[in-house]
Amino acid sequence: MSLLERLNNDMKQAMKNKEKDKLSVIRMLKASLQNEALKLRQELTEEEELTVLSRELKQRKDSLNEFANADRTDLVDKIRIEIGYVEAYMPEQLSAEEISSIVKQTIEEVNATSKADMGRVMSALMPKLKGKADGSLVNKLVQQHLS
Repeated sequence: MSLLERLNNDMKQAMKNKEKDKLSVIRMLKASLQNEALKLRQELTEEEELTVLSRELKQRKDSLNEFANADRTDLVDKIRIEIGYVEAYMPEQLSAEEISSIVKQTIEEVNATSKADMGRVMSALMPKLKGKADGSLVNKLVQQHLS
């Protein structure tokens, strides 16, 4: 089942169950996916869908930090709920140990020895971890292994 089909089914269910928050998040995700498809003038591949979902999740996490810093607890709670709904459509996230193992393996593959090789490592690493790991965590682990 494609992501859009899954979103359509979940949207119908959310309407039946009168889940307003979930319904608005699903509609927003559908709109983002459809906008991206229009922009690219083709149907989205799984990887492109994952990119859109990752972007939406990152935007919400950034908003969460901003609202938390501004002591807007009402908005923090709303954003946390939205993050939960978006994460339901993301692939399962890798643990820190699994990410660390992939980082070590990639460092060996590109023969990286210092922090100057960080760009090469990250460019080889991110396609492997796309949607399965938070970029800031990956960045931190690469820096640890290269130092």
